Amino acid sequence: MQILLIEDDAMLGQALVSALSQLPDAVVTWQRDAFSGKLALLDQAYSVVLLDLGLPDQSGLSVLSALRARHDTTPVMIITAQARLSDRIRGLDTGADDYIIKPFELDELLARMRALIRRSTQAVSAVMRRFDVEVNPGQRAVSKAGVPVALSVHEYRTLTALMQSQGKPLSRDYLESMIYGERSSVESNTVAVYIHQLRRKLGDELIETVHGVGYRIGEPGA
Repeated sequence: MQILLIEDDAMLGQALVSALSQLPDAVVTWQRDAFSGKLALLDQAYSVVLLDLGLPDQSGLSVLSALRARHDTTPVMIITAQARLSDRIRGLDTGADDYIIKPFELDELLARMRALIRRSTQAVSAVMRRFDVEVNPGQRAVSKAGVPVALSVHEYRTLTALMQSQGKPLSRDYLESMIYGERSSVESNTVAVYIHQLRRKLGDELIETVHGVGYRIGEPGA
């Protein structure tokens, strides 16, 4: 279980890292500002994000907006001292899954966090298969002929976008938005690199190039 904590308060952050690290199979990453949190979410898939709003460089809502802009459904619980109803509504409308006000009881936070993870696991789409490749969104796992295949987070996002399109061609710009959201400084060959890596790991027949359009998942027997 990968947990991302984005919190600038040193005392609270240390206490949460200590408590969360005691959970079975938990790996906790702690970032203290919005910029570092955004980078962490680009480079790693997480089971849940615990997000403070009052960060030193930007509002935590900017982290949440960037996450949802690239259609990332990772569960997010806002933890904040901002108790006004309008603040809570704004956070939920931006895409938060839950909201807890400081100070809070640790047991309540843990219980609500576990509930978020359970709901997200139950809500994910069904296992996707093409050729001998299987993608299990609930476990964020990929296998080829029954053998697990390790993918980077960006390779995984590229593959799931293509699998979900069910053979419809996707443009490079669309795939970039699924990987990075509205990030503007993406090199022009970035998607091509991920496609090359996926073909190398999963087979050349899995992903077809549609010239002048983009890429799509191949059809068995085509």
